[in-house]
Amino acid sequence: MVVDLIKVLSPTAIAFFIGIAITPIVTHYLYKHKCWKKKAGKVGYAGGGTPLFDALHKEREVNTPRMGGIVVWASVFLTMFGIWFLERTIGGDLLNKLDFLSRSQTWLPVFALFVGAVVGFLDDLLEVRGTGTHFAGGLSLSKRLSVVGAVCLFAAWWFYDKLEVSQISVPFNGAIDLGAWFMLFFVAVGIAVYAGGVIDGVDGLAGGVFAIMFASYGVIAIAQNQIDLAAFCGTVVGGLLAFLWFNIPPARFYMTETGVMGLTLALTITAFMTDTLGEGKGVAVLPLIAFPLVVTVASDVIQVVSKRLFSKKVFRIAPIHHHFESIGWPSYKVTMRYWVLSMIVAFIGVIVALAGSVQ
Repeated sequence: MVVDLIKVLSPTAIAFFIGIAITPIVTHYLYKHKCWKKKAGKVGYAGGGTPLFDALHKEREVNTPRMGGIVVWASVFLTMFGIWFLERTIGGDLLNKLDFLSRSQTWLPVFALFVGAVVGFLDDLLEVRGTGTHFAGGLSLSKRLSVVGAVCLFAAWWFYDKLEVSQISVPFNGAIDLGAWFMLFFVAVGIAVYAGGVIDGVDGLAGGVFAIMFASYGVIAIAQNQIDLAAFCGTVVGGLLAFLWFNIPPARFYMTETGVMGLTLALTITAFMTDTLGEGKGVAVLPLIAFPLVVTVASDVIQVVSKRLFSKKVFRIAPIHHHFESIGWPSYKVTMRYWVLSMIVAFIGVIVALAGSVQ
């Protein structure tokens, strides 16, 4: 157990310090090239304007760089592949034990993080450089959803065909066999988690919430003896904490799509890795562990449905974290209360996952 904890905590600390070290470089590039939106405001879900949101955020949107998620995934990849490279060039028992890049546990979430990071980076780049072109404003939502759906479909096929997984575990009540429908369910979960990525809208909010979620799944993975997966989760947490160090209000940069897409895809696959495959309940507790994302998506859905059916808004601004800002909560209060709520609900999710796995 001590060796396992060292394997999990060491890359977590390494990723944090790497993130701290590379941030000045990333910051220099982002500010030098003015990697922020050139025009404040956004388009609402119904295609109209968002005057309340624009009033709250218009000044920060045009002078705070995007692409801060680079700090997160760069920290993860430098840590993971750095250990892997040193283990194969220098060798030694210590490096061998620290290496957590494995086909059975981490290839899929690493692949998802990579694809999401690259496509998200392209979207961010077009957002800040695509003015006056066909891609002004970045990739369309349909294109981004297509990428998310494709990655999740590939992962679902791998689970179903290669790993022969078609069941979803239910706490205290066995499992449900979905057959081939498992793949469709996997994709639906992935898209829902990605939709919650719009939580990246207040300084420090997304970084703290994602760190709590990955830490929770790291604990579950340790309990399942999936130590490589737990080390991956820990490394992501380390990268997120480095990002958060510079994203606490006032934020030095925003995470945006290059961080959000990769993290939501990796989180989805991690949840399935800790489910039937790990003899656990990772998917069933996802709504608890990712409760802030659930609330975010639900508030958007409620707002859109209410406006279309009743021509009336339920929230002053959706998602709901912006509603709290609009009624007078300072951004730091919104962020810190989300952190507290996230931790409490995540604790419950971990307890349910662990207790539900006890035979």
